[in-house]
Amino acid sequence: MTVPYASIAKQSRGRLHPERQATARSAFQRDRDRIIHSTAFRRLAHKTQVFVYHEGDHYRTRLTHSLEVAQIARAMARTLGLDEDLAEALALAHDFGHTPFGHAGEDALNACMEPFGGFDHNAQALKIVTKLEHRYAEFDGLNLTWESLEGLVKHNGPLSGSELPRVVKNYLEVQDLEVDTWPSAEAQLAAIADDIAYNSHDLDDGLRAGLFKIGQLADIPIVGDICRDVTKIYPDLDEGRLFHEVVRRLIGRMIEDVLAETLKRLDTLAPKSVVDIRAAKGAVVGFSPPLKECEKSMKAFLRTHMYRHYKVNRMMSKATRMVGDLFELYMSDPGTLPHQWQVAAVPMTEAERGILVGDFIAGMTDRFAIDEHRRLFDLSTREL
Repeated sequence: MTVPYASIAKQSRGRLHPERQATARSAFQRDRDRIIHSTAFRRLAHKTQVFVYHEGDHYRTRLTHSLEVAQIARAMARTLGLDEDLAEALALAHDFGHTPFGHAGEDALNACMEPFGGFDHNAQALKIVTKLEHRYAEFDGLNLTWESLEGLVKHNGPLSGSELPRVVKNYLEVQDLEVDTWPSAEAQLAAIADDIAYNSHDLDDGLRAGLFKIGQLADIPIVGDICRDVTKIYPDLDEGRLFHEVVRRLIGRMIEDVLAETLKRLDTLAPKSVVDIRAAKGAVVGFSPPLKECEKSMKAFLRTHMYRHYKVNRMMSKATRMVGDLFELYMSDPGTLPHQWQVAAVPMTEAERGILVGDFIAGMTDRFAIDEHRRLFDLSTREL
């Protein structure tokens, strides 16, 4: 049953470019479908979560991560009586703006683009769905509803004027997304589903990759308890099944915590509509204080034992150099860009070209970036 503070598709604030309402789908279902059919969504299949695509077939990519986030967000939305389609759409699109090679690629591109306003993956996701996707005859982008755009731009909560990325500032001149308020409860669910998925599944991938052992998780609050419970119940379980059972129970524990804490906050706020959710002084969706501490410990553990592991650092160091090399070459010699990008880049000012080159590199998959770097910098290759 839908609750009064849920986002209602029939009451959507609409799209920047008005369109006739679909007969078989709600406005938010239509957003979800456009996201799934976009080029940006397909590219997620070959963009790094932590491990670059050629390091193994069983590790998460941005695509599999996004699907896992969507499943968690939709399940929680159903339980809370919120709009499942909006939560799912936001979960599926939340990583659109990520560069190749994960956070190392983003840091490298941000450094390259510092003279041109820097780079922010959340802002880039907004740019992709409002400008860079070229599929429809009557408009650029996907022409998503106001609610979907709001949820994407406020993925991490309200934004203040002093910290607005260039892309967001430019878009707000066209459409006001009320960035200084909280987003809908559905958007908040998608954001915390992201935290649940990447924390738990990065543990799974790190264990699978042999970067650490399950015994090392013993001191992480809640996680250690789950490990001990599973080992006690299944003392002879093989390592692969043991990993999965621990991660499965961890996800369930985190979801249950979010649902209980969110219901508690909603009971205190007593919102009468989605307007009350946006006007609240804080997030209505979140972890309880004990689980929040557990999440901090998980992130600290992963940072030390996985994200800074020498095997990951070696690949990310290569990735940083590749992004820097490509950016520098495209800027100094735009004739090396593919034809359609080259035509646009050659007559541009340096500032305009920097933004265009940033868009081109940000859209690359890991595989394309590696191949492009080899084509341009390996003198022995004949590939063009």
